[in-house]
Amino acid sequence: MSKTARRAPFRATPASPPLSIVILAAGQGRRMRSDIPKVLQPLAGAPLLAHVLELAASLVPAATHVVHGHGGEAVRERFAQATTLQWWRQSEQRGTGHALLQALPGIPDTHRVLVLYGDVPLLRGETLRSLLESAGRHGGVALLTALLDDPEGYGRIVRDARGQLRRIVEQRDAGARERRIREVNTGVLVAPARLLRAWLARLSPENAQGEYYLTDVVAMAVRQRRSVATLTAADATEVLGVNDKLQLAEAEAEYRRRRARQLMAHGVTLIDPARIDLRGAISVGRDVLLDANVVLEGPVELADGVRIGANCVLSNAQIGARTVLHPNCVVQGVRVGSDCQVGPFTRLRPQADVGDGVHLGNFVEIKNSRIGAGSKVNHLSYIGDSTVGRDVNVGAGSITCNYDGMNKLRTDIGDAAFIGSGSMLVAPVKIGDGATIGAGSTITSEAPAGKLTLARARQVTIEHWQRPRKGGRKS
Repeated sequence: MSKTARRAPFRATPASPPLSIVILAAGQGRRMRSDIPKVLQPLAGAPLLAHVLELAASLVPAATHVVHGHGGEAVRERFAQATTLQWWRQSEQRGTGHALLQALPGIPDTHRVLVLYGDVPLLRGETLRSLLESAGRHGGVALLTALLDDPEGYGRIVRDARGQLRRIVEQRDAGARERRIREVNTGVLVAPARLLRAWLARLSPENAQGEYYLTDVVAMAVRQRRSVATLTAADATEVLGVNDKLQLAEAEAEYRRRRARQLMAHGVTLIDPARIDLRGAISVGRDVLLDANVVLEGPVELADGVRIGANCVLSNAQIGARTVLHPNCVVQGVRVGSDCQVGPFTRLRPQADVGDGVHLGNFVEIKNSRIGAGSKVNHLSYIGDSTVGRDVNVGAGSITCNYDGMNKLRTDIGDAAFIGSGSMLVAPVKIGDGATIGAGSTITSEAPAGKLTLARARQVTIEHWQRPRKGGRKS
């Protein structure tokens, strides 16, 4: 199978100083109107900060530092398994310069520092690699900028007559002429730690917001005649910051577009690329087709010729070659073999293992069970905690009764057994190879191989019975 594109790791040249990445993630996010910290808001099924951490890891830094503040303990707890992260608390929200200053004690002077943001999740690895290379060529500061049709809210890049960067003016401090500038500061920059330490110590909060602006270090660098290189992002959507639910939805839409393009580049047919959600690692074979409103939550593996119908949800699933999932199926934590027909409206729950050539009808549910090759579980049936052999036919409306109120118990159905419609198999119970269970039976004991087993109440007709009538006399 071919995989959707992954970020290639950045490798520093032997002459490059070690890289420390600092992710500023202390913002409160009042505009989110949420009790969830901003950097834990979900994008494609993962927190915003998780996307930034993945990007940072692809650059193979010497260290990654996260500056947290509002909801800091919840943020740290969410990423407790990321044991290589270094955490720094910004107890007061006093601006981006003040935030970066919190992490500098843990960064040697010999390192370069790359500053990223926990609420800017769509940056591309290739963009940051170019920025780092640009900084390396100039040996000074490198700044990522963007050209926006609507630069409202962003700091403006002010250049001199020769096009050289002079300073960055924040929105609230900008005059009318400066506000017409379309080139904006993204906040993403690279600089030597030694220089940053000196510049940050000289920051002043004398501005409209009363904060210590990280952007002021650019003007300091210019005044000291330090090289300040700029790189304009090729795609302005990379630098989208997420500050409210509208921007979160816009970021989600852009993420979805990117993943859809990746899949189509690998030969997948998307009936409607605008109506598909792709989260996590997705592997695809040749000639895969995904209908509208499919949700894939990785890891998901789709082999050659797989067809996924509309409105299906797949999470942590392996689907074998040429298998068809008809519309409205939910598949979670399972393996499905090749040449299967599933659904519509089938639910496969965790630890279901479906063999090759299996047919699962509509409104079937399978949980923690193995379904052997060539078997059929027809509509309106439930198979839980069971082993179903090869070439078994489970009739409509049949159930394995796997729970006694305290324990989950297993059912074992042998090869080529036939389970008549509406049968209840009360676990623990074994159905032998080639056994036949008559329709409507409730089976509580072993059914012998090759035999017909029935368990029905005797049918009785009551001769003079009359159906009750509304408004009849009451005794």
